[in-house]
Amino acid sequence: MSEHVRLLVCDDHAVVRAGLLALLDSAEGIEVVGEAGSGEEALALAAKLAPDVVLMDLQLGAGIDGVEATRRLVGSGDGPRVLVLTTYDTDADVTRAIGAGATGYLLKAERPADLFDAVRAAAEGRTTLSPPVADRVVARMRRPRPGLTDRERDILAQLARGVGNREIARALFISEATVKTHLGRIYAKLEVDTRAGAVAVAKEQRLLP
Repeated sequence: MSEHVRLLVCDDHAVVRAGLLALLDSAEGIEVVGEAGSGEEALALAAKLAPDVVLMDLQLGAGIDGVEATRRLVGSGDGPRVLVLTTYDTDADVTRAIGAGATGYLLKAERPADLFDAVRAAAEGRTTLSPPVADRVVARMRRPRPGLTDRERDILAQLARGVGNREIARALFISEATVKTHLGRIYAKLEVDTRAGAVAVAKEQRLLP
């Protein structure tokens, strides 16, 4: 790693990026080498600029989201570290981001000094979590695993393959209405509201075969 942490900022709001760049300009040992307004742009700039850390928002409008961008950035093994900076702290968001390979997860309400420290920590491969996020992670780890039925586990396994309700119904010889009913129960037990969130929590808690 160079003497300065080379940082790429990714956020789909130009005003937010401008504020972050102005803020980071005062941070000792951190050099902003680029800014991206989308996940696709972040991937292209990371390949070109070789930053040490990408500061990544989760919600990026059209195109791939911050989780998928994170997965692609760290997937090669020699890419940059990714530090998530977002306003979202739901269990599903945290689980998906960390599962995708994010080194840290910060909320935008953090103090500037904490952000600077987290960027430096990410460059060194150390994990930083905002206190509310850390509390949620610990609480989830302490929580007993949800009791899923065999059928619900079957449906979760199908979800992890990325298939739709019709394909799930056909594979398990049940109706689409029954699939939807089971999905509702799965979401409630896992405390999520999306298919991606259900798969992320299932992987985290090792509920899949």
